[in-house]
Order: sequence, then structure tokens, then C-alpha cells
Amino acid sequence: MSAVSIYTDGAAKGNPDGPGGYGTILRFISRDGVVHEKELSQGYIRTTNNRMELMAAIAGLEALTRPCKVDLYSDSKYLIDAFNQNWIDNWVKNNWKRERSGPVKNVDLWKRLLAAMKPHKVNFIWVKGHDGHPENERCDKLACSAALSRNLIEDKGLE
Repeated sequence: MSAVSIYTDGAAKGNPDGPGGYGTILRFISRDGVVHEKELSQGYIRTTNNRMELMAAIAGLEALTRPCKVDLYSDSKYLIDAFNQNWIDNWVKNNWKRERSGPVKNVDLWKRLLAAMKPHKVNFIWVKGHDGHPENERCDKLACSAALSRNLIEDKGLE
């Protein structure tokens, strides 16, 4: 099973009315020791920060063409804690409802993320945002550039 690192970040201006975007970097080392990278990004007309964080992770996982061992790095506690604190298991078990605060937001993306994860072994790793982490900074720049681009699309799942 190949090992891949995926770095992600999302950004949205004026949640949910302003534009947003995500940035994702995939990195793996081939058998001959060569480092390969791929950058992914997309901008949305209207969206939220949390949706863009999830879209970044989904984009990275959906870009993989075979099962991989994935280290997924994000500065989103929302994304990382959902898996590392087992929130996601409770949400699924409770039909996408939280015990104290009602329905889970972004269910469409959580379901899509779970589907994208199925063939892979994914390890979620939190990095502090805007703290000089080179890949996190690159992903942030990709996300902001995507949000400001002319190639914006509609976020169909935005409530």
C-alpha cells in the first residue's frame, strides 16, 4: 500500500455570503525515491469555512487512484477532531444528530468524505494554522487564490 501525505486548508470570506475556496497538496515518494506533488484548488461563490475544510480533504482523497496509507494534515480542529475524538462515529450512530446541539451541519460533505476514505487507511493530523508550517501556508494561499479567482462555482450543498 502506497503512502501519501495530504495537506489541506479552506478559506471563506463573509460566511456564508462571500466567496470561499480550498487548497490541497498531495505528496508521495515513488519507488525510485522521487518526490511527487499535486496541487488542487477550487473556489465557490458562496460557502463557509467548515465546508471548504471538508472539501479540501475530499478533493485530496478522491484524487487517489488506488488504496493508500494516508496522513491527512489540516489546521481544522472541526475536521481532525471529528475523527480523532470519534465524533463521526457518534453522529452516524445518532443519524447525524449531536446529543446536545441538534443536527450535524454539512452532512452531505461528511458522507462524501466517509465514502472517499473507504479504500484508504487515513490518519488525521492537526497542524496549527498560520504558524509557519510550509504546506499549510501553501494550502492557505491556494484556498485564498481560488476564492478570489474568476473560476467560482456554486456550493450546491450550502443550506
